[in-house]
Order: sequence, then structure tokens, then C-alpha cells
Amino acid sequence: MKRRYRFPFGAMSVTDKARELVSKAMETGRLSSGSYVREFEAAFAKLIGTKEAVALSSGTDADALALAVLYDFGANRGDEIIVPALSFVATGNAVLQAGFIPVFVDIESETLNIDTSKIEAVITDKTKAIMPVHLMGKPADMDAVNKIAKKHNLYVIEDAAEAHGSIYKGRAIGTLGDMAAYSLYVAHMISTVEGGVVVTDNNEYAKILRSLRSHGRACKCKICLLNTGDADCGNRFDNDQEMDIRFVFERMGFSSKMNELEAAIGLGNIEIYPEIFNKRRKNLKYLMDKFNEFKPYLVTIGEEEYEVIGPHALPIIVQEKAGFNRNELVRRLEEEGIDSRSLFLSMPTQCSGFKFLGYKLGEFPNAEYMGHNGLHIGVHQDLSYEDLDYFLGVVRSFIKEKISLRR
Repeated sequence: MKRRYRFPFGAMSVTDKARELVSKAMETGRLSSGSYVREFEAAFAKLIGTKEAVALSSGTDADALALAVLYDFGANRGDEIIVPALSFVATGNAVLQAGFIPVFVDIESETLNIDTSKIEAVITDKTKAIMPVHLMGKPADMDAVNKIAKKHNLYVIEDAAEAHGSIYKGRAIGTLGDMAAYSLYVAHMISTVEGGVVVTDNNEYAKILRSLRSHGRACKCKICLLNTGDADCGNRFDNDQEMDIRFVFERMGFSSKMNELEAAIGLGNIEIYPEIFNKRRKNLKYLMDKFNEFKPYLVTIGEEEYEVIGPHALPIIVQEKAGFNRNELVRRLEEEGIDSRSLFLSMPTQCSGFKFLGYKLGEFPNAEYMGHNGLHIGVHQDLSYEDLDYFLGVVRSFIKEKISLRR
């Protein structure tokens, strides 16, 4: 029997509007990418503050396709993309799936984000972009990233998978690079169940993304008459080869379209996004404020005056001299009905899929420490202050027990 948690990690909101749109889509029979997807893209772009948003089938695809855009601007397969060592494995996987080589940089323990002081040391003639990750919704040091990118003529693609609503020095995360990739998975504030989206202010990038998500085909209009209605397309045979434009392929592509049912759920989420965001922000701030009592055994990230941390989750790091390990704490939380997740791994040295790149354990000490000692819990909209106090009480009792055993 599946365990029912008193304190589950995540929550998924399916609104009445979403149910209504899903029903309408089912009735019309138009379920592949169509008018709802276009509506979702427009709403998401407006929310982030960009000119364009291109909806995709996952956050991993969002990373990969944003990178694949670079082939139209002189990149070659086997070129290098700089990424932080600590992230969900999708970040590194997407670089490889796009045909590039990930070059890893260690993180700052205090922020969990890429250590910008170490970026320039790994830049080579093959480097094409920096992909900072705003882990747990905490903004990376984008001033430093952009300064380095400008100096070396590199692209910047933000991995904003967990950074819905994050702000850096008055600007929304997602607007600070050439493109930004979001995940719309069930654990995120805006969800389409599965899904992803790339945002950008560059119309040409958006056109290429629309081609890439559909096998690299030549048709890349923002609104497709053929898949949003019954109108004829005047561009269908208007090309040098006089072939159906839907079967003219300009570049190596992917199959990464969002469908109408996913977009319908996403539109419902966007409608209540302010409510979800505010509730999760209150929960995150409440836990961050209370968490200081657990030093020097446990720590979490802090929020600087110039930023807003997007309330994705609460990261927790067991300190070196705590007297207990991460797994002991996780087991206690599990026993008390509190769901948690590990705080990811050092991709190059703790994920075997990257072993072929030749990195050795010990090269990324901060990321590796998080892989052994980090976890995170939910702060989602279905949690009350009573739930948060329950979690804090469990942690408090656990630490007192461990301290007493050491005396």
C-alpha cells in the first residue's frame, strides 16, 4: 500500500478552468499542439516579461532546444557548455542531448549556485555558452555570469527550472540571458503535469525553437493556421522546392511539442499563479526564519536584499560536525510522515552516466558534499503553518535526541 504522507513533498493544482478547457479539447478532438498551447505561450511570456515563449514537452527539452538554437549561429557539435556541477541531472543530460559537451564548475556552498570565480579557468576556444542554474529558486550571480560572457563572446542560457517568480536586482529571472528554460513538472508552481518552456526576447531564437520542437521542419510561424483551425496556409508550398513546408526540414530537430491537454492545465495554473506564489513564499520565508535555531547542525540558504527566491522548496544541508548524517535525518522524517528529496548530486563525479568525461571524485568538493549531505522538502500551497510547525518540531526533537546521545 502506498504511504500517505502527512507532509507531502509537492502538490498539483488542477483548477475548474483547466477541467473546462480539457473537456472542450476532448470534445473538439484537437489534442495535439494548437490554440491552447499558443494561449499558454502568450500568458507565460507576459508573466515572465519576455517577448516570446515556446512551449515544449519537458524542462529537459527546454534546456536542450535552447542550446540547439546555437547551431544556427556558428556552434558545432562537440563544442562546450559551462554548467554548475550541482543540479538535477537533466541539466547535464540536456547538454549532451543537444550535441554539446558539458564542462562543469563547482558551486558555492552558501548559495548552491555556480562559483563564478571559477568559470574563466575552464573557458576554451570551444566554449559557446554558460548555463547558470538558479537552484532551489535562488538566483545565480547573473552580474558576474553576464560580465564573463560578454568578455568572451559567449551566450547565456538560464536554467530556470525551479526559479518561477525569482527576482535578481529588480529583474525577473528568465530575462537576464539570451534565453531561459523552465520546467513545468508537477512539483513546480506553474505546471502542465509534464512540460517545459523557453522564453526569450529574440524573435529569431523563437522561430528556430518552433522549428526544433517539430523535427526541424521549415514551418515555424508563431500561430499555425493548420493546427489551430480550419484555414488554409498560404506559405504551405511557397518555397524554392515547391514542397509542402511541413515536410521541408531545415535543421536537425526534436519531437518536443506540448499538447492541448497539458496547455489547458497550465492555463489554469497561470490563472491562480499569484495565489500559489504568495502562499509558497510565506511558507518558505517562515521556514527560513525559523531554521536558524538548528545551527550549527543544519543550515539552509539565505535571501539577500537584492533578490527574491522563487519558493520551489527548502534546501537543508547537514553540517560536517552535526553528529548525524543526512540519511538518519531522512529516515526520521519518513517515520513521521514527512516526504523529502535528496539535494541532487555532483553530476560529473557522482552520476555514473558522466563517467566517460573523465572527471575524478574530489574535483568538485562543494557539489559532492551536497550530494552526500543535502536534502530538500516542499513548501507548496497545500501546507499550513501547522504543517510547518509539525516539521520543525520533528527536526527539533531529532536534534535533541542526537545531542543527548553524544553526552
